[in-house]
Amino acid sequence: MKRKLNLLPLIIVAIIFFALNAYVLSGLGTINQSTWLSPIFWVFIVGLTFALLYAIQQMRIQGMNRFFQIISHAFLIIFAAELVFAFFLLLGDVYRLLLGLSTNFQPEGFHILGRSNYWVDFAFVMFCLTIALFAYGITQGKYAYRVIKHTLYFNDLPASFDGFTLTQISDVHAGSFTNPKAVQKGIDMINAQKSDLFVFTGDLVNNASSEIVPYIGHFSQIKAPFGQFSVLGNHDYGDYIKWPTEADKLQNLNQLKAYHQELGFKLLLDEHVELHKNGDKIILAGIENWGIGFGERGDLNKALLNTSVNDFKILLSHDPSHWDAQVKNYPSKIQLSLAGHTHGMQFGIEAFGIKWSPVKYRYKHWAGIKTENGRYLNVNRGFGFLGFSGRIGIWPEITVIELKKK
Repeated sequence: MKRKLNLLPLIIVAIIFFALNAYVLSGLGTINQSTWLSPIFWVFIVGLTFALLYAIQQMRIQGMNRFFQIISHAFLIIFAAELVFAFFLLLGDVYRLLLGLSTNFQPEGFHILGRSNYWVDFAFVMFCLTIALFAYGITQGKYAYRVIKHTLYFNDLPASFDGFTLTQISDVHAGSFTNPKAVQKGIDMINAQKSDLFVFTGDLVNNASSEIVPYIGHFSQIKAPFGQFSVLGNHDYGDYIKWPTEADKLQNLNQLKAYHQELGFKLLLDEHVELHKNGDKIILAGIENWGIGFGERGDLNKALLNTSVNDFKILLSHDPSHWDAQVKNYPSKIQLSLAGHTHGMQFGIEAFGIKWSPVKYRYKHWAGIKTENGRYLNVNRGFGFLGFSGRIGIWPEITVIELKKK
């Protein structure tokens, strides 16, 4: 039976979208009274909207091609800039209305002041700055790698591992890369940390294993004295595209696992290894992806089989929702968990004491260090990018963690 399309939500969204544009046009008309402004504005908006609808239709057939990326990003930038313009325009209009209401108590009676060109000019400047910000995020921000360092203290850290360092990256999403030279800059920054251990916490590709092939030569340069270890993320299983058969999908996953080995990464699939130093040891465990809403494949019990409650343990688990659901209260203490997945939504602000991203409404802890119940979680903001081909305010991250004994 063919599913009936519910047009009401689409109609509501269309009405809101065109009402927003009409309001923006009214503001632009304050600073430009040309007769050609309105027809050119509507031709552009309607044309961009139909181009987006066509791009979405083609995407369902051909996937995310270049045309879809260009049109979707153009639409996103214009829409975001219009929201900013409308916000400041509305502030000015509300102020004018309040001034008009205050005259009810004056002899001259009620009236509404005209729009101030200076205020509309300011709103337009913010419109232009928003476009510039998105342009920077798309051209430069997505490769603006940051090294973020943490020193964590533990009562039960084996003495020989006092001062032990590890470097973590996550969410490479190799299929999104377009600039190998910029990626190499990130690889060089990873190696420059000279950490004892390197870990990767999942999402090597967007969908297909072949996406990593052009970058095997880059990521295989990463070396650490105690080894390079990895786990799978939700995108690595090929769940988000249609495969000819289940056998093809399984073959893709097996090929991706082989590429991990080619990169020099030891892939931990619900298992652990022991890292030894001067007679002491720590446990490094990794599980298959476990995330609420993204597949609960991993088996923590299996990963920690034959470990002791007294062992110092580090866990690689792609999705931070796993930490809240199982890890932070797991009977056998896991001192440090490393995750990724959120990307910090590739958009937000972390400055002047402010830490905000829309992703906070989906994940309780979405970036950086979290401590609870005597255990630590670090959520890496991601090395790559997905969907939106850029980053604004939430930059690609290389995490360096030093373990210290209290």
